[in-house]
Amino acid sequence: MTRRGWVLFLSMGVIWGVPYAMIRVAVRDLDPMVVAFGRTFIGALILLPIALYSKTLAPVFRRWRPLLLYTLVEITGPWFLIGYAETTLNSSTVGLLIAAVPLIAVVIVTKLGHDRFDARRTIGLIVGFAGVAALVGLDVDLSQPAAIGAIALTTVGYAIGPIIINRALADLPPLGVVTASLILAAVIYVPFASLRLPTHLTSDAAWSVLGLAVICTAAAFLVFFALIGEVGPARATVITYINPAIAILLGVTLLDEPLTIGMAIGFPLVILGCVLGTARTRSTSEEPDPVPAVSASPLPDR
Repeated sequence: MTRRGWVLFLSMGVIWGVPYAMIRVAVRDLDPMVVAFGRTFIGALILLPIALYSKTLAPVFRRWRPLLLYTLVEITGPWFLIGYAETTLNSSTVGLLIAAVPLIAVVIVTKLGHDRFDARRTIGLIVGFAGVAALVGLDVDLSQPAAIGAIALTTVGYAIGPIIINRALADLPPLGVVTASLILAAVIYVPFASLRLPTHLTSDAAWSVLGLAVICTAAAFLVFFALIGEVGPARATVITYINPAIAILLGVTLLDEPLTIGMAIGFPLVILGCVLGTARTRSTSEEPDPVPAVSASPLPDR
């Protein structure tokens, strides 16, 4: 990998490991719906001129049905649900739980008949889900089932999103897909967020929402597209394994969240399980996998 590739790769690992801490700060003073709306609205405003200049929006909106479905499962639902979960769960815990998304994606793609289980993949799934079980069993307050359910729905949505991309939107410009999705998500949030606007906006919450929109959304996508152009989509998605480590580091050092036994056990198991579970199955033919990039969505785990 080139020096530029490493810079882009490390930048993305940090940028998409930061949102969990920012969301945790924002939802202390703002309703999660308002946080999600602010992130999508500002992010869309920043990316819109670039998308218009590059003429990437029109072909995307022509396929509004799969675009709407993708927006619902990848942005609208997850970004609200993560904020809701972080009103009770630590940001580091949420970041680590969402790291299990590749495992969910493998199960879904295999069930759809696009891949198959082999011994290595099966072991990876067992190890990865054992890590999730350790984290939930040791760290998560089970008296908060709604928060746990919110993260569970988020992981399923994040796993389905790339499948929709691969099946219906893969030939469209990624910048156009992302920008159009942010616009649609902001429009969907408007009626709900307008009923939850705060009477007073604290500086911490304001800066967190702005950071989510500018750094973790608009800038993140531009850097991610540059990373894909530099190192290819397969290597680019390896940032999935870096994000939870950043989330844990920021949660512990900046938000004074505890470094728990559940994290110590769950984190390496989840990452090891993802590495084993998402590895390509060996085939006797030389043909590529029918779904070559389960996690090659413009919106990998963040």
